[in-house]
Amino acid sequence: MQPERVAVVGAGAVGLTTAFDLASRGVRVTLFERDDPGAGMSGRAAGICYDAYAEDIDVAVADRAMERFRELDGEGDFRFHETPYVFLAREGDDPALSALEEAVEQMQGHGRDVSLVAGEELDAYSIRTDDVGVAGVCSNAGWADPEAYIDLFVEKCERAGVEFRFGTEVEVHADPPGVAIDDVVTERYDAVVVAAGVFSGRLLESAGHPVALKPYRVQALVADCDYSGPIVYDATDESYLRPHPRGVLAGDGVELAEADPSDWDPSADDWFVADALGAVAHRTETDRKTETDPKLARAWAGLCGATPDRNPLVGEVTDGLSLAAGWHGHGFMWAPAVGELLARDVCGEDVIPTPFDPGRFEGTESFDVLDGMVLEE
Repeated sequence: MQPERVAVVGAGAVGLTTAFDLASRGVRVTLFERDDPGAGMSGRAAGICYDAYAEDIDVAVADRAMERFRELDGEGDFRFHETPYVFLAREGDDPALSALEEAVEQMQGHGRDVSLVAGEELDAYSIRTDDVGVAGVCSNAGWADPEAYIDLFVEKCERAGVEFRFGTEVEVHADPPGVAIDDVVTERYDAVVVAAGVFSGRLLESAGHPVALKPYRVQALVADCDYSGPIVYDATDESYLRPHPRGVLAGDGVELAEADPSDWDPSADDWFVADALGAVAHRTETDRKTETDPKLARAWAGLCGATPDRNPLVGEVTDGLSLAAGWHGHGFMWAPAVGELLARDVCGEDVIPTPFDPGRFEGTESFDVLDGMVLEE
């Protein structure tokens, strides 16, 4: 049965998409955000998008997300930039080489347009290849500006009649579903959707429903340089880069330890900046073409959400209370598909894949933080 009134908590990419898709189905939606739209982790996302996955459910979600990104291209100021995705392993790194070869085989088995190539076959791309042992090349890939996505969906939500409550910090309640401000339940809803990223865990725990979610810190930067090549993921040093209007956006700097979302450093570490600029110069051959090193434009840190099995937590936690969190760094690239799935599920269509069901965990599990952007053997 479709609800009449739904509250969405969190105005990042997933929350905004969910709110719009619910409103498009005729639901009265109120969107709560304690800051400005995209002020959390969506505004710190890398904006990389691809369908190079080796599992059925990941492929299905990525397929739909890519389809929607392309549908949105040209709407307002949003652009989806078609760009190949090259993921590589360096010569001599036997574990990474074998993991990459196996991953490509599995991706091809799921119908992905991914090719396995030797390093010398990458000469057509504007990247350094003399240290590459083997690479996978995914054609169905691209990048987008997360801030432009946020701005577009704020406009779409406004046009769809979503009520905004920005600058409002809330708690959520279950049985019955509700939203509380300053410990006072001010609104009752037919359903409440929590899409507050790494802060979702505390909201759900306060509501009496702990979930298996741990925040961890990641870092990225933008470098001024001349680059027009592909998106690149280096499996040997677990770093990535993509084209950016100023040159390159690059990241790694993952800290595989639980972070405190109320007490963490949003600025990038000096060691990360030095390492990332070196990786950019090395892989893009910037130093060879211009004889100057790439220059730092800006750098930052963000928080990703980890789960015990690397799958997100999407769907109903208890009657009338749903969750969308635990992206392992893939939240923005999956937002168009997950927002749609969650809206359909709240409207009674029961479409959330079983591997995403938050109920698969008790919420009190002890587990290690695992990086999302890895190739496993």
